[in-house]
Amino acid sequence: MYVAVAIFNTITISRYKLIHLLTALKKNEKVKIKNPFLCVVIFLLASSVLGYAYWKVTGGIQTLDTADKILPVIIMGTVSTIFIFWSLSGFVLNLIKSMKKVYLKDTNMFVLRQINNKINTMVVSMSVICLMLFMTISILSSSLSLRNTMQKDLKEMTPVDINLYKTANLPEQSVNRYGKENIYTKEAREDSKITIQQSLKNSGMGNDILKDVVEIPIYTSNQLTMATFFGECLEQVKAQFSMLAYDTPEEIVKISDYNKIAKLYGIQQYELKNDEYIVLCDYDTMAKIRNQPLEKKNVLTIAGKQYHTKYQACQEGFIVMATSHVNTGIILVPDDCPLTEENKEKYFLAANYKATTEEEKEKIEELFTDRNASSFIQKLQEQGITIDGMTKISIMESSVGLATIVTFIAIYLGIIFLIASSAILALKQLTESSDNRQRYIILRKIGCDETMINRALFRQIGIFFAMPLLLAVIHSVFGIQFVLSMMAGLASTEDLLPSVVVTVIVIGAIYGAYFLATYWGSKNIIKE
Repeated sequence: MYVAVAIFNTITISRYKLIHLLTALKKNEKVKIKNPFLCVVIFLLASSVLGYAYWKVTGGIQTLDTADKILPVIIMGTVSTIFIFWSLSGFVLNLIKSMKKVYLKDTNMFVLRQINNKINTMVVSMSVICLMLFMTISILSSSLSLRNTMQKDLKEMTPVDINLYKTANLPEQSVNRYGKENIYTKEAREDSKITIQQSLKNSGMGNDILKDVVEIPIYTSNQLTMATFFGECLEQVKAQFSMLAYDTPEEIVKISDYNKIAKLYGIQQYELKNDEYIVLCDYDTMAKIRNQPLEKKNVLTIAGKQYHTKYQACQEGFIVMATSHVNTGIILVPDDCPLTEENKEKYFLAANYKATTEEEKEKIEELFTDRNASSFIQKLQEQGITIDGMTKISIMESSVGLATIVTFIAIYLGIIFLIASSAILALKQLTESSDNRQRYIILRKIGCDETMINRALFRQIGIFFAMPLLLAVIHSVFGIQFVLSMMAGLASTEDLLPSVVVTVIVIGAIYGAYFLATYWGSKNIIKE
């Protein structure tokens, strides 16, 4: 930066003769007068484009499903910000000049012309500062909100020590998501039909390490995919969310099996009549999509029998532990639903460790997580059995690490952008005060006392600092909504208010400190 400044300043100074430099103080800055009508038109156009960009990141966010669609919105917001500052200097002064009581009061004429000149010569700088402040507010608020939500959800979403699940009814062959073909032996297919508890027992692990064990089967049906669930709403949903895998079979759980898990987790249990079903979904974005057919009381056909929805909206609940609310949908059906053994997709087990100390829990944890050292895992793999799962300890460790990274990045980027913006404004104003010292001497000669001059300086610096911050705050109102929508299920709007309060305090402290330091420094510069 120093080298770049030195090069450009050398080029600039080399264009002038010595006599021009010696007489520079006696020459006024040449300011090109802008057409007020043109400025008003550009301001209205820029505001309209900015309003459209605001709508795209809030009301029209469903259309921003890829990165290349987000880039035009960013460009619209950036260009509109530049043109708003460019147009302001062309008509605001003329507008206030028409208000004689305001324009001619005290030193308002002097202050407004000073501000007008600053905006006129700092259009790009003011725009960049505004965008940096917008980044500061958005990053700090959304990141701190994400951290608060993660910490709160972590306690709620890890009610037991371990979750295990195992594929049931393996076919002779299958193709995984990487296109690789898997061929399963007869023994492996037979072993897939036994429960997780039996698999653990066959591998030499009894009930000496787990307690509070609850195991349930999870079913699927070819008759019930995500497409058939949406029914007549399918085309409408596809138009909004084209990225969903609509041919994926829905997960089905019998009501008594779910209530066993819910009782262990300490969450709400449900009841069903013989012809009813419930959709459990705590992932906010997906719940809104699923509510569309539920509001129309759609009827599902499962294993040849029709079922009606008990509620016209998704209900809270989950089975698998996670760092946050990410359950995208589970269908609860009555116990007499005619699902067969062939409909079993997997077995799911939830349990606590039979341990009293953290050290004992860590030893049991190694059996399930350290695949290289665990002879137990190797025995299961030798039998062709794969048991995957999540543990409370691993979820907490990964979540704490992620929360720390998010907090660090948020504070680092936010503070850097904030300090850079404040420093640029402060240095620019201090330089202006030095250059305009002669103008304040003239104010004294025409009768202004020190109180009036200091008040004029305070208002001038205050408006100079407030203008980019004001537009940045407006940007942030919509920017934060966009970020929270992108992080749906990870960050909650309920945790936004404390984060915004912290952000306001941080910005008020740092930005306010630079403002006061700039005012005191400028006041000392213009003193006689």
